[in-house]
Amino acid sequence: MRDHARNTEIPGDWDRRGLPGWCYHSPALLDLEQSELFKTHWQIACHVSDVPEVGSFQCFDMCGERAIILRDDTSEVRAYLNICRHRGSRLVAKEQGKCTNALVCPFHGWVYNLDGTLRGAARPESFPQLDKHEFGLKPLEMEVWHGFVFVRFKPGPQPSVAELLAPMEQELSAYRMAEHVPTDGIWTEETPVNWKSIRDVDNEGYHVPLAHPALQDLYGFTYADEPYVDGVSRSDGRFTPTKGRRWAVRNYKKFTKPQPHLPEHLHKTWLYYGIFPNAVIAVTPETTLFYQEFPVSTDKSILRSATYRNPVEDRQQRAARYLAARIDRETVEEDIQLTVWSNESMQSEAFEGFYLSDLEYGVRSHHDHLRRVLPIYNVETAPDEDGLAALNASMTGAPDQ
Repeated sequence: MRDHARNTEIPGDWDRRGLPGWCYHSPALLDLEQSELFKTHWQIACHVSDVPEVGSFQCFDMCGERAIILRDDTSEVRAYLNICRHRGSRLVAKEQGKCTNALVCPFHGWVYNLDGTLRGAARPESFPQLDKHEFGLKPLEMEVWHGFVFVRFKPGPQPSVAELLAPMEQELSAYRMAEHVPTDGIWTEETPVNWKSIRDVDNEGYHVPLAHPALQDLYGFTYADEPYVDGVSRSDGRFTPTKGRRWAVRNYKKFTKPQPHLPEHLHKTWLYYGIFPNAVIAVTPETTLFYQEFPVSTDKSILRSATYRNPVEDRQQRAARYLAARIDRETVEEDIQLTVWSNESMQSEAFEGFYLSDLEYGVRSHHDHLRRVLPIYNVETAPDEDGLAALNASMTGAPDQ
């Protein structure tokens, strides 16, 4: 059961339209989204198990920003901008690794302690005296929630991660996610669509029966979506009682078994939690995973994901985890194709907008969250690109930056 009651009812007479088509191919809007949406909202950088030892690091790049998650010499997890204070070079080039006892800039050799303070500059006699804190690495706002490391590049409207996800706290705590360990690391994939088309597909289960035969075989008619409420959504798929027609599903249902730390109603359930604007934490009896997308351009996005498992598992659980991953990967490939078909329609003059089913209210609720951040989404016809930021600022009553 979840901690707090959420009003997830669909209004009796709701606006079934989605965002206007121009919102999916406007460079000026993308600039606003990157600055005022992605950078001001919590982003999942990694899991604490990705930085298991002193000196371990995990890099996280998004929308022109660079972060490094690092475990310092007291075993505390820290987050910094991955930027040398001398000339702005990337301090760490590898996505993941371990340093001995310091970070050394590959450009000019400035050295930083694991607590972020400056240890020293190369050729120190060529500089005035440098304060180790003033010239230390810039810390990022960071919060660890059930093992997941969240960062935020700019102050924003969301509360703490713990407060944001409080409605799901009790249910998710049963999975002991902080104890989980990595499986195959963090993977990324580029896809030729606007990031919102990815979210639109992911925010509704109306397409599951036809588009995802494996998921339909796994949980079929039991699947249910809850819309975004205060920045969080939830979807629930409880296994159907059938054995399964597809090989992967049939054998997954055969091998998956109750986890002793999970309550009975979660023994045969897959759950998905959407975190506005662009992330999902999903759980199965065998795994925890996150996935998210970031815009590169109006027609290019990066998919990023990682899966984690229970720290102790037997051969049967490993087999079930493998099969769950196979089902999930098949679903990802199907969704990528759906996003391409949906996104390309936005460029057509014949496109007349969405007309959403009650089963797609999650799409509308996500769009409504977007509108509250950037009211320019409410403009039905494409505004002038040069004046878009100023128009959005006037709609919020804020001065144009």
